[in-house]
Amino acid sequence: HVGPTNSGKTYQALKILEEADTGYYLAPLRLLALEGYENLKAKNVAVSLITGEEEIIDEESTHISSTIEMMNASVDVDVCVIDEIQMINDRDRGWAWANALIGVPAKKVILTGSADALNAVQELCEYLDEPLTVTHFERKNELKLLSQATPIKRIEKGTAVVAFSRRDVLGLKQQLSTNYEVSVVYGNLSPEVRREEARRFREGKSDILVATDAIAMGLNLPIKTLLFSKDNKFDGLKRRELLPTEVAQISGRAGRYGLQEVGYIGAMDNKTLETITSKFHQPLPDINLPFSVMASLDHVMLIGEILETENLSTILNFFAENMEFQGPFVAANIDSMLEIAAIVDEYRLDLKTRFHLACAPASISSPYIESVFHRYIKEIEANKPVIYIPPRDLPKYAQTNEMMLNAEDRVREISLYLWLSFKFEHLFQETDKAIKARVRLNNYIEASLKQGNFVKQCTRCGVSLDFTYKFSICDNCFAKGKRGSHSNGYGNKNEKSSSSRGRRKRRRRSS
Repeated sequence: HVGPTNSGKTYQALKILEEADTGYYLAPLRLLALEGYENLKAKNVAVSLITGEEEIIDEESTHISSTIEMMNASVDVDVCVIDEIQMINDRDRGWAWANALIGVPAKKVILTGSADALNAVQELCEYLDEPLTVTHFERKNELKLLSQATPIKRIEKGTAVVAFSRRDVLGLKQQLSTNYEVSVVYGNLSPEVRREEARRFREGKSDILVATDAIAMGLNLPIKTLLFSKDNKFDGLKRRELLPTEVAQISGRAGRYGLQEVGYIGAMDNKTLETITSKFHQPLPDINLPFSVMASLDHVMLIGEILETENLSTILNFFAENMEFQGPFVAANIDSMLEIAAIVDEYRLDLKTRFHLACAPASISSPYIESVFHRYIKEIEANKPVIYIPPRDLPKYAQTNEMMLNAEDRVREISLYLWLSFKFEHLFQETDKAIKARVRLNNYIEASLKQGNFVKQCTRCGVSLDFTYKFSICDNCFAKGKRGSHSNGYGNKNEKSSSSRGRRKRRRRSS
């Protein structure tokens, strides 16, 4: 099913899935997997939900709604819907779409995605000797580009403003909150909080939505006008201009069918508007072969035998540099796995355990998450039950940016704990306690977002900082810190392991 955003391609695919005797929905996000689960359940379809941190199993289920990384190749079904197939080109996660397209055991596989993925899918189907039927869908309502920039003072109700960092989102919220109720959506927020913020905007309880490109997938919103605050983003490697595919995907959120019949696209300044207008009219470049193959446990065990080592970093580096595959495939980007492998190699663990830990969703750019991860690994090494430590009494809401960051980290800690509970069930047994804490933390974060704005302070000396200031400590403290240890923003010293110090330069945390 090929078409732009809001063309009905996914809706029609899910109708076919719903009517099938057995089926599989593979979603790009936990949020979408949950929505797929709820929609099928509402149609009286017996369905199970499987994500990296949550399972709701119906023993009588005929259907499964799952995040794409959790695809089970041993489950035979009549119909499988693979959503957002253009993600097969994603640098970090594209391997999961390639894996699903090749490996899902379904009689009929329906792919939904944008036109730029079509040629690549056709070539892959030819390689697999599989027949392909293409159905084209057209957008159900019109998108119009605004001819003039819309500065912040002229933003109207029903507008979504897109920024590309947490700091910029909350900075814009602070400016807009003097005149409007504002909802926010950004990557650090859990799916539950994102849904609640989206609900507030959809039901008119907030006037403006400020979001990162996290709104590009998974949220059906009544956006009359969508404004780009910038024409560039940091993509994990470098700062660059937005791509035509990104402009198209984000712009498609405006004027959703049945909610707003016409969608307007604009920008907050003339330079950004000029770039967005140019990118909007450019044809989407085709996604090209080859596709990514992620290092599997079988790969790791085989390479370990050949190299006669259980050092996971050595094995993964060999995979990245030397692995060749038959057909249109290459080794996937494994930078994040290598970062975690450097940590797990410090511990006395067997290779299988090291591999599973290296696949964990551990955001070790956060000093708090890194310290928690070390604690968990130590307990696994000692074969001891891993205790989940919930937060103490929370105030009504976060008053400072650092309190908010801390709460977001605590939610990510729970995601990590729940993910590990599926790999090491005998050690991570306090999942109920963790899930209850997640509810408390999500409520706290939601209350904090509703109450207004956060004070941003230097985490070392407490001096007030402009909210758009890039770092968590002031320039004076940073200069002093070069001669001593750095605070991690949580009141503790940021002590890195020797391995971490050797691999990464110590840097101030952006917030």
